[in-house]
Amino acid sequence: MTFNLDPERRLALAYVPASRREALETLWRLDVTLGLVLTTGRDPMISRIRLAWWRDSLEKLDATPPPAEPMLQDVARDLLPAGLTGAGLAAMEEGWAALLVPEAPAAHDLNLYATARGGRLFALSAQLLGDDGRDAAKGGEVWALVDLARHSGSDAEASAALAAASARALPSRWPKRLRPLGMLAQLARRDAERGIPFAPQGSPARLLSMLRHRLTGR
Repeated sequence: MTFNLDPERRLALAYVPASRREALETLWRLDVTLGLVLTTGRDPMISRIRLAWWRDSLEKLDATPPPAEPMLQDVARDLLPAGLTGAGLAAMEEGWAALLVPEAPAAHDLNLYATARGGRLFALSAQLLGDDGRDAAKGGEVWALVDLARHSGSDAEASAALAAASARALPSRWPKRLRPLGMLAQLARRDAERGIPFAPQGSPARLLSMLRHRLTGR
């Protein structure tokens, strides 16, 4: 099954070099796949089991061929030859699992989510784009927290996620190779500053802001 990316990630992908675009799209679809485990399950314990299956299956890709699961086959085809590892990809599961708590996520849960999901996702993305990923990870944390706030059904959770995002610093200027990631991080920073209600994703003003960042790196 192929899961669609939101229009802003689609636009960012359009500015990725063609030789890396398919790999980056696969990485981002893997992130969507892990997130859907939470949004399509009502029982947190079942969601934990499903996330654990994904983690184990990704780790096994470092030693064995993929099973007959399309997403895992795409990962083996597009990401492992590009230098990523199944174990490195599997670590994103910890971020999503941090949200499976009985009450609203506490500060340490949000921090783990931000670093293990967003920070790792952007660091791995940067590696695909030829960078070490350390600065990009900071942008990924902000982006993931705002993404959580945007899709949360709880005002308290959304507010806590936005506060955590606002407390994080972004690179002052993004190098050209990383600007597809900077497009998303800068939009997230703006969302964190403006708060709820959010502007619709893919709106003309947001897309224009992304294109401005693509030219300036700011």
